[in-house]
Amino acid sequence: METIQIPTPRQIEQAREKLGKRVRRTPVWQWKSDITSKLLSDDTNLFLKLELLQYAGSFKPRGALMNMLDLSDEQLQNGVTAVSAGNHAIAVAYAAKSLGTTAKVVMPKTANKFRVEKCRSHGADVELVDDVHIAFERVKEIEEQENRAFIHPFEGEETALGTATVGLELHQDAPDLDAVVVPIGGGGLCAGISAAIKQMNPDCKVYGVEPVGADSMSKSRAAGEPVEIEKVDTIADSLGAPHAAPYSFGLCQRFVDEVVTITDLQMAQMMRVLFEELKLAVEPAGASAMAGAVGPLAEKVVGKNLGIIVCGTNINTESFQKILDETK
Repeated sequence: METIQIPTPRQIEQAREKLGKRVRRTPVWQWKSDITSKLLSDDTNLFLKLELLQYAGSFKPRGALMNMLDLSDEQLQNGVTAVSAGNHAIAVAYAAKSLGTTAKVVMPKTANKFRVEKCRSHGADVELVDDVHIAFERVKEIEEQENRAFIHPFEGEETALGTATVGLELHQDAPDLDAVVVPIGGGGLCAGISAAIKQMNPDCKVYGVEPVGADSMSKSRAAGEPVEIEKVDTIADSLGAPHAAPYSFGLCQRFVDEVVTITDLQMAQMMRVLFEELKLAVEPAGASAMAGAVGPLAEKVVGKNLGIIVCGTNINTESFQKILDETK
């Protein structure tokens, strides 16, 4: 495998300084209750990194802003474009507004209406197309025709530097973790967090979790290279990346100990638990790491100091209610 540029701890600290107040330092909260004892064990210490409290409702502004802060004044003037089922589109819209530029985002028609409206509320121009594959083609056209800078949803060095700041904050607030569990869509979040955690706390295990119906990272790891999956089929639309990409895949290969898959039902059940126990209304992706911890990873994380990334909350009340009803 070709060598890739690994973000150093110092570069990650500088990235956090560069992001400044445009990004919230989200809280790390220890969750200890009867239910955590039941789900894992009495002696498991659970630390939730509440990235759902981030501006734009997910971790995504970190990567989007790192990319956009790297643009020249002329590029910023021309505006940016992005493709996403929601969280990345919202983050790019938010980042564009915070930097005083414009965003045109392409979303599949299946995207949650709430997310589409969120993009528009941040001032973005939204184009809806039939599916994710067409969305990637359309965004290329916009890039060429309108000279807008393309902000990738999960790939690239700047994106990983941005997401690595989640790992940096987690390490600073909970320095003695034995394991961290991270959701995987395209792999950008896991790439950055794992690179940060493993360099700052080498003994800490990093586990990735992805839906059975969007297992591009698991398939890529098995193949030893980034691969595309034929179709995405999961309630966690923000984890529905159709393929892995070289840079984020490379970092995940280097720093992630294991990637496991979970079902939509496991995510939905954990959404219910997080809502009933903590009054956190998370989207399916936001429940995925915790679902992975109490599911396929349980034997490995029981009795440990465990970090869980709660990555986002961009879901409307109707969809949230519908998913919860289906778990009854």
